[in-house]
Amino acid sequence: MQVPLLDLKKQFARLEDEIMPAITGVCRMQACCLGPAVAKFEEEIADYCHCKHAIGVSSGSDAIIAALMALGIGPGDEVIIPSFTFVATSGAVARVGATPVFADIEACTFNISPVEIEAKITEKTKAIIPVHLFGQIANMEPIMDIARKNNIYVIEDAAQSIGAARNGIKAGNFGDCGCFSFYPTKNLGAFGDGGLITTNDDNLAKMIRMVRNHGQNATYQYQVIGGNFRLDGIQGAVLGVKLRYLSSWHEARRENAAAYSRALAGVGDITIPHIDDVNYSIFNQYTIRSEKRDELKAHLQENQIGCGVYYPEPLHTQQCFKHLGLKEDDLPVTAKACREVLSLPISPELEEDQRDFVIQKIKDFYA
Repeated sequence: MQVPLLDLKKQFARLEDEIMPAITGVCRMQACCLGPAVAKFEEEIADYCHCKHAIGVSSGSDAIIAALMALGIGPGDEVIIPSFTFVATSGAVARVGATPVFADIEACTFNISPVEIEAKITEKTKAIIPVHLFGQIANMEPIMDIARKNNIYVIEDAAQSIGAARNGIKAGNFGDCGCFSFYPTKNLGAFGDGGLITTNDDNLAKMIRMVRNHGQNATYQYQVIGGNFRLDGIQGAVLGVKLRYLSSWHEARRENAAAYSRALAGVGDITIPHIDDVNYSIFNQYTIRSEKRDELKAHLQENQIGCGVYYPEPLHTQQCFKHLGLKEDDLPVTAKACREVLSLPISPELEEDQRDFVIQKIKDFYA
């Protein structure tokens, strides 16, 4: 039996009759950059996220860049981020000329540690970017306390966590703004790149809208330096269709996660994901830990089961950040996670018999 890590072809087949007319509508109107489809999606996604403003942008990476630019963060500034995440978080900080300051994570959730954040603050610290990794919101209450005490901005990197909640508050509503990705593999995926910035601050929303469109506040009137961070009309149309199904997709992922956790608890040396009691996780990934990760991964792949390592190497040891002079063991919890994590198929398209096959093959490995 083949079990892909993700099956986007199956998802499209189920939605084709809705998606294609939406795309055709944009093509006929030729509203290709922003336009009515994007405006409608922004209104609907703002309501879904329980936020005042939702601003469509060209990618999740560009969302972080645009947010940093809108907040005036640049050369000479420091931004505290986790090392255990996708490179876009650190790359955005470097792209605006600021310095990424890497902090360690909590072993149980893989999210940035508030204790580590506080230890990294200097007079140059201008922002914190907590990443809500794998679909679970970071420990935001102490993070916000630290930020307020030190007059520091907070940009939530919620690329993997649209619809996730903590104490009933949805991702993107804790900090000054939240940044989301619609890369095709996300829970809400576009047909290419796309992203979103949420905020409840009217002035910041106005600035972000200018920044995403070359800094324009009126046609050919440039108030600030911006970029070309617009969301395409076709992506807005596709996302508008998919948004109708997002809540049910989340629940399917959570059902798959619960089945995995019941079956894999106590199997071999596996550590199943820990979800804080106050969190509603949307399980963009279902990530286990094992000291035998590489052998287990090879075993699953031999049985045609898709699996992935997110992430195999810490950001603070990557070649592009060698100039910071950090060693792997400077962030030991991150380093250990990179050696042990393995993500299993979790998508809504995963069939029950496929899930059972994955579970059985993992049990066979430890037999």
